[in-house]
Amino acid sequence: MDRTAQLDFIRRLPKAELHLHLEGAVSPETLVELSLRHDAGSLTLDQAQALCRYTDFSGFMMAFKAVTERLRTPEDYELITYRMLRRLAQQGVVHAEAYVSVGVVYYWRRIEFEPLFAGMERARLQAEHDFGITLSWIFDAVRHFGPEEAAKVFRKAAEMQRSHPSIAGIGIGGDERRTGAEPFRDLYAEARDAGLHLTAHAGETVGPEGIWGALNIGAERIGHALSAIHDPELIEILAHRQVPLEICVTSNLRTGCCLHIEDHPLRRYFDAGLMVTLNSDDPVLFGSDLESEYLLAEEQFEFTQEHLRELAANSIEASFLPPERKIVLLQQIESIA
Repeated sequence: MDRTAQLDFIRRLPKAELHLHLEGAVSPETLVELSLRHDAGSLTLDQAQALCRYTDFSGFMMAFKAVTERLRTPEDYELITYRMLRRLAQQGVVHAEAYVSVGVVYYWRRIEFEPLFAGMERARLQAEHDFGITLSWIFDAVRHFGPEEAAKVFRKAAEMQRSHPSIAGIGIGGDERRTGAEPFRDLYAEARDAGLHLTAHAGETVGPEGIWGALNIGAERIGHALSAIHDPELIEILAHRQVPLEICVTSNLRTGCCLHIEDHPLRRYFDAGLMVTLNSDDPVLFGSDLESEYLLAEEQFEFTQEHLRELAANSIEASFLPPERKIVLLQQIESIA
């Protein structure tokens, strides 16, 4: 099958994107627009594009910061949310669960989040009307800011969820080399009791102990889980429990967490029966998108169309969607020829 036919099949597959950062989906062109709104000397397109050129995880974190510091108003968040959803819909994504860095807003910028969220919600509803795509939010705390700051994020999610059911859950991102999962155990229990779903970035820049830690505090889904391959017992547990893994191949390569694509464990996880999903993470900062991740799985890891169909089904099953919508979408996946 040629590349055009491959892309057509991938785009027709109803898919969910489960590991996606809103701020990492801001295109250089949109960043220039934001810079024109807010900077005394605005970024050129070349300068905005240069932010995506880095060599390691620390460089990525600095690029992410450069984007977030230019997101200041509800209108800014409305703009980037709508454009993210429009691009996802073009790839056949029917549902997304996007991380938003509420921890950065509180800890670093010290501004109120509710007005910004109102802009995000306007865009979510407009995109659902325009494209039929749905979106749930995951409030992300920055782990290396510590539990006290994470508590503000998680409790804000619980408070706002009462009037905004689009808020699905919470997670911890940031630099796990500096802060593991254990300090957040009590906060995760509190969030679970408040009715929030629990996710965690884990095993991206540290060994399997990071994933064990995330499981031990109750994480329902694991972001990255790159280092699980080094622990056979952990692989067995992940397979037995069918813990969804939010796999982000291009992200792992771009941050240097995986040096060579042939070393990436995606196919080994799949063959071992793990609940694997494909995701783009920060698509603009990594120069990828979800359809490219599916193409990569086919071209570099020898996934067949039936395998891709299974990956799409996994993304729906692993989502926080209600069961009745999952059934409808799974039936649609099966009907794609």
